[in-house]
Formats: sequence, structure tokens, C-alpha cells
Amino acid sequence: MSKKTVVVGFLGTQLDSGQGAGRWEKWRPTVSLVQHEDTLIHRFELLYPLRYQTLAELMQRDIAQVSPDTVVHLVPMEVADPWDFGEVYAALYDWARGYTFKPDEEQYWAHITTGTHVAQICMFLMVESRFIPGQLLQTSPPRKQGRGDPGAYALIDLDLSRYDVLAQRFHQAHAEAQDFLKSGISTRNAQFNRLIEEIERVAVQSRAPILLTGPTGAGKSHLARRMFELKKSRHQVQGEFIEVNCATLRGDGAASTLFGHKKGAFTGAAADRAGLLRAAHQGVLFLDEIGELGLDEQAMLLKAVEEKRFFPMGSDREVSSDFQLIAGTHRDLRQDVAQGRFREDLFARINLWSYRLPGLAQRPEDIEPNIEHLLARWAAEHGQQVRFNAEARARYLRFARSPQAVWRGNFRDLSASITRLATLADGGRISTALVDAEIARLEWLWEGSGAAGLLPAPASSAALQRLLPAEQWAALDLFDRLQLEAVVAVCRATPSLSEAGRTLFDQSRQQRSVVNDADRLRKYLLKHGLRWEMLQADEPG
Repeated sequence: MSKKTVVVGFLGTQLDSGQGAGRWEKWRPTVSLVQHEDTLIHRFELLYPLRYQTLAELMQRDIAQVSPDTVVHLVPMEVADPWDFGEVYAALYDWARGYTFKPDEEQYWAHITTGTHVAQICMFLMVESRFIPGQLLQTSPPRKQGRGDPGAYALIDLDLSRYDVLAQRFHQAHAEAQDFLKSGISTRNAQFNRLIEEIERVAVQSRAPILLTGPTGAGKSHLARRMFELKKSRHQVQGEFIEVNCATLRGDGAASTLFGHKKGAFTGAAADRAGLLRAAHQGVLFLDEIGELGLDEQAMLLKAVEEKRFFPMGSDREVSSDFQLIAGTHRDLRQDVAQGRFREDLFARINLWSYRLPGLAQRPEDIEPNIEHLLARWAAEHGQQVRFNAEARARYLRFARSPQAVWRGNFRDLSASITRLATLADGGRISTALVDAEIARLEWLWEGSGAAGLLPAPASSAALQRLLPAEQWAALDLFDRLQLEAVVAVCRATPSLSEAGRTLFDQSRQQRSVVNDADRLRKYLLKHGLRWEMLQADEPG
């Protein structure tokens, strides 16, 4: 049994007009639809402004005269300004939401020849979004006006899957976007490629927060920036990419950096500060290591994400910023929530789209294409081609893919390794001797960092002695000296104060209700007159 045909359209207050007998010599788009002998319109939903009630009733009678089997429902749709997009769309949306569509029994044609241009655009949007589950209908007049000539009509199907050429173009656009997110690297890891495929769709279709997890150096920051650049190329953001590592934010400075402050809000606040959230307006805010934020800052961030409004420090007036949040962390925030270190409501808000980036050791098949990418980047930056000889390449890849290559720093380690090899390559050729030396360097770098997670060897007494005044050094008990040497070694081997604190207090921190490893370590160092910056600047002796 064939489906009944139902047309939804606006009354053409100009094209459908005419009162006298001469109207039958004129092409009227709405009437023409029922004049086609081979097409039966079973029902017509005719939308019209109330002030054109007389014309609508005349149209109803004329259609009944031409096609007695067509039922015409007159649908009053009053809008104050027919050129106001929001008002017209709202009226059409409300009608469609309240209408009973029966797609199993009826097919729907949305007539877009009549009505204002605004009304036609709104009709298109209703069909494109499937609020009206049908096809667009376009009518055109005959070449020569005359009684009974209905002209022509054409259906426009917005189901792009039926158009092979368009489908291929869309597939190509998706592939190009995924390649862009991967920086043009032909990655071979199937799991990672599936991950990027979904991230590409989310990046261009969603403005909800995105959470990127994974080990340090896995590429979270790089991917966040590429996602922003992809959105920028699609004209989906107008603002900037603002990035901050939350591990560097402490005390009043954390809230001030993120949310801004008013002059005099705290000691040292000599002038107003806008803050990074406002700098990210209409752009993307990337909060790396979001798990390092304090609980107060987490509460303020939750309000800013949900309401796009927040209070700068020291201000009693809210400000607004419409930004998209991308968060990064190497921590398991689920565990932090369970232990009270991270707000459950904030985690739920930023966890709508959550992706874990695998480390380099979990993607051994991607090491080779990444090496090619790094060498190409080196050539572009230095104007010099560098290549492995065949034996050296095989030896390096064999080691890089082996269990001995833990890649603790992930892609940062690989980038540094290739940079060293390219720098030392004589005549642009990386030899087996260079590879052997680089492998030895990497093994030394990762010594004790395998599955057992051993701590680095303590700093030498001579190195520690250089850091302390002579009288302080002489007053240290052997116990305190050995403990301090071990702490200094951990600080030098880790990239941030927070990570060093987590390493040193990995057991006792589990029993504490409030955890601030960085502050605990900072106080220990200050007890001995040391600061984190001193340990990073001092070279081991």
C-alpha cells in the first residue's frame, strides 16, 4: 500500500493572491501542486497569518474545486515580524513539535517556494533537523502562463547518504580532519586510529568539555591544540587557545590566574587582572593536569563551565566567558574523587567525552612513522636532510620496540632522541655507532624506571653539600643527610613539584583526608633552606 502524500507550506501572500476570475490564468504555487494529473496530494497543511484569513479560505475552496480528494487544513501562524528569524523559527518549531507525524503511513513534502525568505530558511532547517520528517518541495511556473498549466515541481532529499559523490566528499573531509589531528603522521595502531576518529567527530560537533588522560608526554597538550585549530578552520571558534598547567598554580595565584582579580583583592594585587577564563572567551581553554587544582578552584571552575559566569577574586560582580574546556591529566581522577581530592560534580561535568591516550610503549607500530615525522620536521627547521643507514635504522627500531625501551617520557623521549641523533649525524647520515651510543644513553636515562618503579639513586654528598651553607651541612645527622640526598634525587628526576611529592608520599597520602603533596614537599625543603628552583638549577656534581 502506497503512502499518502502530505504537503506542509506557507500561504504565498503575493504569489497565491488574486480574487477575481483572472486568478485562474495566473500561476499560483499552492494551487499548482494539486493540478498535476499524475500526483495526488492527500492533505495540505497550509500555514498562514491571521490577517490573510480571507485569502486562505479562498485558497481552500479553489483547491477543493481542482482536487476534491485533497483535504486542506488551515493553520493560523501569527508572528509579529515575518522577517524575524527567531520568531518565525520558534512558531514553526512549536507547530512541528505538536503535530502528529505518521511516517509509516504518510510521506511529507515541505513546500519552500512560498513565504518570506526567512520562512523558507526555517522550513529547510526543520526538514534538515528531521523535526519535519520529509523532503523539500520546490515548484516553478510554466514557461507560458495559462489556465491549467501547473508548471513543474522537484523534490530535494536531504539524506546525503543517497548521494555517492557527496558521501565521498564528506568521507574525504573526515579523513583530512583525522590526518590533521595526527599531524599528518600515518599511525598504524588500530586502537589509536579509532580513538582519533571519534575525537575528530566530537571536536567539530560538540562544545561540551573534553577530558584527555594518559601518561606524561603522550601528546595531550598537542592534541588539544590541534583540536582547537581544527575547530578554528571550521569557523566554530573565534577566540584563542589558552593553555595553562594547573600544577604551576598555587594559593591566591591559582584563582587569580584563572578567574582574575580586582585591585586590592589580596596582598600584591596592585591592579585588576582579567584571568585566563576571560582570555579564552569564544575560544578553547586547555587546563593541563586539572587534578592539581585545589578544591576551591574546582568549585569556581564548575560554576564557570556550567553557567559561563563567575566571580573574579575580590569582586562582587559576576563576569562572563563563553569558552570550551579541554582538560588533561595523567592521574586517575576516579580514584581522586573516591579519596576526596577531586570534586565528584566537576568530574561528572568534564567527563562527558573522556579519552585516554596510550603511551608510546603501547603503540610500538607507530614508532617508525613518528620517527619519519620527526626527521622531516628537523629537515624543515634546519634545511638539512638526515637519514639512518639501513643497519642503523633496523637496530634503532629493534630497540625502540623492545621491552627494554620503556619510553617513560613517551613522545618527548622519542623527540629528544631523534634530535640528538640528527644533530650528531655526520653528512646527514645516522650510523650504527651513533645508534649504539643513543641506546646506551636511553638505557641510562630509564635505569630503574621499569615495571618496579624504583627511585633514582640518591644525590651525592658533594652535590648536596654545594646546596647548603657549611655550618648547616656540618650540623646534619647522618640520618637527615641520607634522607635529604634521596629527596633531592627524586626532585631532580621529576618534571614538577607535584609529581615529586606524589612519588615521595605515595603511601602516607592514602591515609590523609586533605592531600597537597606539593605543599608538603615544599615545607620539607624549606626546613633545610632549599627551594624547588634551586634543585632544578643546580647540576649534579
